[in-house]
Amino acid sequence: MTLRSIRLRVQRLVHRSLVLQVGLVFAFWFAGQKAVDLAGLPVPGGVIGMLVVLVLLASRRISVFSMRRGAQWFIADMVLFFVPACLALLDHRELIGLLGLKILVVVLGGTAAVMGVTGLTVDLCYRWRSHHAAAPAE
Repeated sequence: MTLRSIRLRVQRLVHRSLVLQVGLVFAFWFAGQKAVDLAGLPVPGGVIGMLVVLVLLASRRISVFSMRRGAQWFIADMVLFFVPACLALLDHRELIGLLGLKILVVVLGGTAAVMGVTGLTVDLCYRWRSHHAAAPAE
């Protein structure tokens, strides 16, 4: 067997296996966490792992199909990651009252502000780009 045929077999195996894809996502997170620990960076390891995946996807070193099912599994079970936050309400009952309402307003307002500014920025960039693409070169 040649190296190319082995690579294709491994690639097909990863494309078909949910367990291997979840393991791949976990491996990128773990590598990012180790990089953060070694370098002492003030960012979460998941962010570094995500940037590595982004670079690999952009450079076509890794296929989207190698991670799609694993990522979809994580997204589908995302609610499980929020269970600890919900259970924290049992320890901090003050969040259910007026304080919680104030925090909710701040979170929703901040989210709306970020979404609005992002939308306006994308719209302005799109208009600027289409205006300069339509303008004749001088």
